[in-house]
Amino acid sequence: MPKQSAPQELAGIAPKLVEVTDEVLFGDVWERPGLSPRDRSLVTVSVLAALYRGEQLGYHLGVALDNGLSAEELSEAITHLAFYAGWPNAMTAITRLKQITDERDA
Repeated sequence: MPKQSAPQELAGIAPKLVEVTDEVLFGDVWERPGLSPRDRSLVTVSVLAALYRGEQLGYHLGVALDNGLSAEELSEAITHLAFYAGWPNAMTAITRLKQITDERDA
């Protein structure tokens, strides 16, 4: 999978945020050896869904699929977190996952 990066169109308004995102978050944190990219994706998707961060969730669901998680595994994780993070959060996450998998299957 290609290395992740911040949306470069944001560099004009927030160059430091884009730089830190690329160099620290995606260049260091995501590359650390303690967890695989697949595991980091599962953690990230779970937290974004639990915190109702839908704007970032779609991107990271796609990354999770690219990092080897299946739609079934993501669905199971979202179902599990419904009991801990709330039904609306899980329904939003599963709806977004369906949209992404439908787009990829088209």
